[in-house]
Amino acid sequence: MTRIIADISVSLDGVVTGPDPGPRNGLGTGGEALHTWAFSDDPDDRRVLREATARSGAVVLGRRLFDVVDGPEGWGDSSGYGAGEVGKPAFVVVTSTPPTSVRLTDLDWTFVTTGLADAVATARERAEAASSAGGRDLDVILMGGGATVGSALEAGLVDVLSLDLAPVVLGAGTPLFTGGAPRTLVQRSVLSTSTATHLTYDVSR
Repeated sequence: MTRIIADISVSLDGVVTGPDPGPRNGLGTGGEALHTWAFSDDPDDRRVLREATARSGAVVLGRRLFDVVDGPEGWGDSSGYGAGEVGKPAFVVVTSTPPTSVRLTDLDWTFVTTGLADAVATARERAEAASSAGGRDLDVILMGGGATVGSALEAGLVDVLSLDLAPVVLGAGTPLFTGGAPRTLVQRSVLSTSTATHLTYDVSR
């Protein structure tokens, strides 16, 4: 069964970027510390990254994050979603206006202009098609940014919340949670490594 998994790195003070993020500085000032675990040699960190990317049938991201990863300082041959760990899943971007051009033309991009729910539905269709073609269950991964993940949680679109909790306090930045209705999650797993605490929760709808 295809699940909708929100998977994002977050600081101890609840932000997913440092201060002043922008197209040439997508993680903001000091935000690289949030993703130290993804480049770690710790075998448990490597396993978390490998398993997370291997289950990706389609990936959803917001337009601001797309502009970062497709920008001149964005993804390249040796960087990007699960670089070195996975093939190339479909990418679905939530946007009000599609870009006039795309730098990363080797990736499968779909731009959805009718809202987050439609983007998630489109990604589910792509993931289910990939599941059928590959003979195994694949999921939709909501990779961010923070506003996209937070909005998906608030809208009840998420089945699983996966947080990679970095041992850093950034003091300011883009918050993951900005209010909304109270919600109780069901903790499914906790894995502490030398660089992060990987937390997985089931989300009741």
